[in-house]
Amino acid sequence: MNRNLWTLVVLQGLFLTNNVTFIAINGLVGLSLAPYAWMATLPVMAYVVGGALCTGPVAWTQARFGRKLSFQLGLLTALGSTLLCAYAASTRNFWLMCFATLVAGYYQANGQLYRFTAAEFAAPAAREKAVSLVMAGGLMGAVLGPNLASRTRELAALPFVGAYLALALVACLALALLATIRFPAVAPRQAGADAGRPLAQVMRQPVFIVAAGASALSYGVMNLLMSATPLAMQQCGLPFSDAAFVLEWHVIGMFAPGFVTGHLIRRFGVLSVMGAGVALYAACIAIALSGVELHHFSVALFLLGVGWNFLFTGGTTLSLSAYTAQEKDRAQGAINFIMFAVMALSSFSSGALVSASQGWSWLNLGSVVPVLLMGAGLGWLALHRRSAAAAA
Repeated sequence: MNRNLWTLVVLQGLFLTNNVTFIAINGLVGLSLAPYAWMATLPVMAYVVGGALCTGPVAWTQARFGRKLSFQLGLLTALGSTLLCAYAASTRNFWLMCFATLVAGYYQANGQLYRFTAAEFAAPAAREKAVSLVMAGGLMGAVLGPNLASRTRELAALPFVGAYLALALVACLALALLATIRFPAVAPRQAGADAGRPLAQVMRQPVFIVAAGASALSYGVMNLLMSATPLAMQQCGLPFSDAAFVLEWHVIGMFAPGFVTGHLIRRFGVLSVMGAGVALYAACIAIALSGVELHHFSVALFLLGVGWNFLFTGGTTLSLSAYTAQEKDRAQGAINFIMFAVMALSSFSSGALVSASQGWSWLNLGSVVPVLLMGAGLGWLALHRRSAAAAA
């Protein structure tokens, strides 16, 4: 453990504060501004699509200028985009809101690399714990995000304008903290130096397929249900304070296990921990389908958070064995692009389905398919490893 790593933990927490606040309010702001109800989650989807579109530019800036400058550009984008969101909300401009959240995707693409950076600040034997600990930093977002959205909702004349202004201050704080981190110097790339394997070859490995697939599908299912929760709870007659409470415990479930997930992976193996995550997703769906009272939403979303932590931390750890240092920028960019593409689809689907009759039930039933795919992928990789070990 070192000061750089602990500062990265706090930056992860501020990044998730932005994400959770966006999830808590963008769908509701979209519902109040959108021409049609099914378009309510377009601002949420735009944030994810922006992240997908920016994975390539972010990978280039990371490789060309290093981690620090790329992260600073991301935070400056967060500052500008949240101010633009505040203006769009105050002028009730739906399409400007969608554009502002699309631009904010550059920060999303940058922040998703904090977890990979953690492994570079730790000794090789402690990489799992470093990744897990930085993921646990999101616990700050679990507390700050929903409370920030709830307490700043009425600060301005129009709902949630104050929340966007508060996020601009969060970005300023993160910029100040980032300035204190010392990143390894970027070695100039020599002409003709080994750049590693082609990306297509890296992506064909079973370990990469399962790592990227689990990261994308676990995030997709989580995003599908989390994005729809405030809208579903509003349709069920529950107040926004209850939705903020549910989201708070959901994000606690997402990141509190980070203090122990690395230890669990070291002791039981990454595939076993990811298998436990699949089981927790199944339990979440079963509880969500059993009723629409506050306790159903609370327990289901908490289990969804814990399951996501096991799958996403496990997928990140698994991916570290799929590429070399020369290949990391391209490989990490590919993983994040796949993840954002799945998240964009789930964000749009959540708004279109939850606005329909029985939409919450359909969302949960539809989530069964990706959960089964993740379970099948883990079984396939386990068999592949066993066959390779037997052949060796």
